[in-house]
Amino acid sequence: MSRVRDTQISASALAIAQESVAHAVNLGFKAVAGDAASTEALARLDRQTSEVRNDKTAQLLAQSIHAMQNRDFAKGEKLALKALERDDKLGVAWHVLGIAREKIGDFAGSMRCYEAALKLLPDHGPVAGDLGRLAYRLDMPEIAAKFFMHFLVAKPGDLEGINNLAASLRDLNRCDEAIEVLRPAINDNPEQAVLWNTLGTVMCSMGDGKTALTFFDEALRLAPDFGKAYHNRGYARLDLGDVEGALVDCDAAIARAEHAEDLATMQFGRATILLGLGRIEEGWKTYEARFSPDMVDAPRFSIEAKRWHPGMALAGKSLMICAEQGLGDEVMFANMLPDVIETLGPDGALTLAVERRLIPLFERSFPDAAVFPHKTVSFEGRVYRGAPEIEDWSGIDLWTPLGDLLEVFRPSLTSFPNRPNFLEADPARVEHWRRTLESAPPGPKVGLLWKSLKLDGERARQFSPFMLWRPVLDVPGITFVNLQYGNCAEEIALAKEQFGVDIWQPPGIDLKQDLDDVAALCRAMDLIIGFSNATTNLAGATGAPIWMLTGAAAWTRLGSPNWPWYPQTRCFITADYNDWNPTMREVGDALRDRYPNG
Repeated sequence: MSRVRDTQISASALAIAQESVAHAVNLGFKAVAGDAASTEALARLDRQTSEVRNDKTAQLLAQSIHAMQNRDFAKGEKLALKALERDDKLGVAWHVLGIAREKIGDFAGSMRCYEAALKLLPDHGPVAGDLGRLAYRLDMPEIAAKFFMHFLVAKPGDLEGINNLAASLRDLNRCDEAIEVLRPAINDNPEQAVLWNTLGTVMCSMGDGKTALTFFDEALRLAPDFGKAYHNRGYARLDLGDVEGALVDCDAAIARAEHAEDLATMQFGRATILLGLGRIEEGWKTYEARFSPDMVDAPRFSIEAKRWHPGMALAGKSLMICAEQGLGDEVMFANMLPDVIETLGPDGALTLAVERRLIPLFERSFPDAAVFPHKTVSFEGRVYRGAPEIEDWSGIDLWTPLGDLLEVFRPSLTSFPNRPNFLEADPARVEHWRRTLESAPPGPKVGLLWKSLKLDGERARQFSPFMLWRPVLDVPGITFVNLQYGNCAEEIALAKEQFGVDIWQPPGIDLKQDLDDVAALCRAMDLIIGFSNATTNLAGATGAPIWMLTGAAAWTRLGSPNWPWYPQTRCFITADYNDWNPTMREVGDALRDRYPNG
């Protein structure tokens, strides 16, 4: 099989890879370099049209390219299609059509066109580069890396290709490889700001914000109007707790945004920075940026009702709320639901669409609400969320994404109630787990959570390496209980071999799927220590005592040293993602103080 075919993927594979992926916008701006419709790229294609033998077909292609040079991509698509009607074996025409479709947002159609061009064109490099950028844009870094490698076979030493391959490797947590790709290119081309910027993002992914700042500073010295570098430097500042500096950089980035997608990502980032500064009301007002149609991974909602907006009355209305983003956010934002129900009043009605695994928990917690599952699918490169099991919409007056209610119900820290819980774990299962925990070794039962199921380069730095948990695991007289979902056999074995600690495994439960039972297990624990993930949020929402490990500027703290969503939570804040040691020692000391006799 040839190298070209090895790197090909189908549009159906693209859809499968994205189906059912919850919306989680990547706030750090790490986009790859290059543009399929850049002046240089279109000029190159225009030159290729002179090699087309049929004059009429060549003229149609030239007109298509000219339309795209004028940013009229819809017209460019129509003209390219006319050229292909005349000759469907013309590789350059498929390439032109792929660019047009990518620019109008038909990503699956664009992928099919690029694949056709890759099969037909003798020079595969440019198409492989475009395929790589599109795959990267659609959050498929492994596939993107393969295409960028193929591109570099065709164009060895190309700086754009080197940069993009490094970016993909970084997002695959292969940061050492990314550095080795970038190092010789920077040595030979130290004047290239884009390479310094990407190296800075690699350092951020490794948790080394201080070194990242140095590289972003160099990128901006070389290119003072480099908007993406300002944005990325802002996120390095956040990692180090400099929220004010992050806002300055974010505003500088917005002023220099080159594309609509860049601008939308930066504006959403600015909303979370405002929240991190404690400018809560202002932050929620701009939080709508998370739904910008210019962001590829922003969800589109398929809801058959009028959308509610802040300022519209809710009393006496029948309101449908669709949960959004990841499962942890669904649970955390549900903090507002008791207040929403009170505002709707006795004449109102509430319908909820939540992640299917949460339905039993939400039905028990809000018995007067109708609870349905939402469904998230990908279609032609876009993410759509709806509630297809709601068959009758006639009685629903308004609908809203859950996060839109924050501006009204949580505009300040004082608006967060000091209630012990807002979700109700199953009392019978809580009692079951309390009895089961009695069969575990003696001592306080402390649940541990040390990672998220999705640990890409952007998220991995937010979690302490498991080896650094030693000060916690060394506390005597404690029975540590595994609450971590996903494959954690390696860490449990390491705890036994390196620390001499048996982390107790709760029997008969799927910690990823059985979320109602997970909530009950959490409620039965004496204490839970971990990072913010789905289980930690379930624990907090049901009233379990939590020690939350968090970054210096985590926006979900809303500028507070505490975790306002769950008032029983104690936060342990790390000043630098690159050094978790002080934080883990602090947790260990606090655990000894809490349980001096085990």
